[in-house]
Order: sequence, then C-alpha cells, then structure tokens
Amino acid sequence: MKYFTIIVLMVIALAGCSKDDDTDWMAVDDEIIKEHLEKNNLEAEKHHSGIYYNIIKEGSGANPSSNSTVSVRYEGRLLNGHVFDNGQGRVQTFPLYGVIKGWQICIPWLIRGGKGTFYIPSELAYGKKSPGSIPAHSVLVFDVELVDFE
Repeated sequence: MKYFTIIVLMVIALAGCSKDDDTDWMAVDDEIIKEHLEKNNLEAEKHHSGIYYNIIKEGSGANPSSNSTVSVRYEGRLLNGHVFDNGQGRVQTFPLYGVIKGWQICIPWLIRGGKGTFYIPSELAYGKKSPGSIPAHSVLVFDVELVDFE
C-alpha cells in the first residue's frame, strides 16, 4: 500500500506539471502584443526577431553595437502598466552582452540621443523565469533613451 500511495502521488505531481517546450511562446506573445497595440491604438513595427518597436526620436551620430557599453534612461513595465524598473530615474550604464537578449537586439537600433519603445516577447526577456515582480512568460515594454555608448 505504501508504494501504491507513492506512485499515485508521483502521477498526480507529474500530471500537474506543464511542459513549457510544448508552447510556442513567440507565437503567443506575438498575439498578445498585437492585441495590446490594437486595444490601445498604438503603432509599432515588427522586427523579424519578434520585437515590436517604435522609434520616437531619431538622435544623431552612430549606433552602438551589441558589444557596446550603453548609458541609457529607461522604464520597464508589463503590458498592464506595472512599472518593474525605472533605472532609479538616472542614467544607467550596462554592457549590452550582460542584459536580456531583447535589449541586445533592439538597443543597437537607437542612435545616440534617440528614444524608442520596445515590446519584447518573453522568450527574449526572462522566459519561464520570474525575477522579482515580473511573472514568468511576460512580454516586457521598455521606453529607452540612448544617452551615450562606448
């Protein structure tokens, strides 16, 4: 009886587990982003990476590379408007190789002094991880101003 109970508990535990690899999160997130943009009457271009973006201010000069260290002002939020990071309102400096994949892709689209809004699918952000107040599989929205880069 003891082994039967253990087996039943294992079956119940396994049945409750979901396989993230069975879900095409890029497709799910794409629909979520499109619905959000439409519902809020927002316009954004779609990049082949799956990131939607809107360059708000062009800036001047050169673009950083994915190997650059960038100085930015930014705000990160969920689609429901919850702000999870605002860089403490100051210019923050990061090597792009050390940030989420979505930033590595989209920040080089900005030119020094430029500003943009980026809708980053969960697979290019934190995926199934849930850091702090960001739920797993969250689309992230960033308003970013590229102040400088090296």
